[in-house]
Amino acid sequence: MSSTQPSDRGDRPDEHGGPQDAHAGRPGPHTDRPEGLPRGADGTAGSSPSPDAPRSRRLRAGDAEREQVLQILGAAHGAGRLDPDEIDERQNAVLRAKFVDELPEQIDDLPEGAALAAELSRQAAAASGTGTGGTARSGPAPAGRDLAPAWKGPGGEILPAHQGTGPERTRVDIMSGSEVHVEPGTPRVLSYALMGGSEIYLGDVLAPGVQVVVETYAMWAGNEIYVPPGVKIVDETINIMAGNEIGRHARGDGSNGVLVLRGFSLMAGNEVKLDPDWRPGPAQLGR
Repeated sequence: MSSTQPSDRGDRPDEHGGPQDAHAGRPGPHTDRPEGLPRGADGTAGSSPSPDAPRSRRLRAGDAEREQVLQILGAAHGAGRLDPDEIDERQNAVLRAKFVDELPEQIDDLPEGAALAAELSRQAAAASGTGTGGTARSGPAPAGRDLAPAWKGPGGEILPAHQGTGPERTRVDIMSGSEVHVEPGTPRVLSYALMGGSEIYLGDVLAPGVQVVVETYAMWAGNEIYVPPGVKIVDETINIMAGNEIGRHARGDGSNGVLVLRGFSLMAGNEVKLDPDWRPGPAQLGR
């Protein structure tokens, strides 16, 4: 008795009861990866990056960096380089910026901002590992180095501060006041105020490595003191029912000098602010 033998191709039943694929055993388009290997382990598309590959790192911007850029924009606006709409747009972009690499483009087309834009770009490149001779670093940047304002010594160090050797300035304000611009080299400003006070501008005297003392004796009064960015402020005053008010944006790291507040106040005190009209001079630009 004869029996029908299954064909060698196309009609041989598989374990599920259906005909077996004529190309059984030949790797198909979805089975060319060896079993047990993760996707991409054989070098095909979708391969995961090597765990040893460096990770790109962006440096976070802080108030100090934003304030420096805002000061440059203010100076450029005062010089007629930016109209009201332009400065408003750029200021909003600076305030929204989260990373240092977002800041240079707001000032790199302004003469006032060339040095700062270059420094911020260098900091961002160093953090990401794309700078000259730079590599990506892990962990936070060292304090007072990459995150500090741009005005430092030739090697990037914050210079130690010393008082000038010029003559001191003395002010007496009784129910009055005036605008005082302190000359370079002035070591100390001595102020006596009774129900009055002056506007004291220190932008010309403070610079990297410079210390200035403002010593005030005041009753029901006080001075408004204006400083450039990057100035460290040391408060050594004695106050009764009074005190000094130091603006948040006026607090620097000492890379642009040190201001020491001394003296005595009764129901009075000084107010320290960031100078809105200050522009970098030769000492800050490294010239």
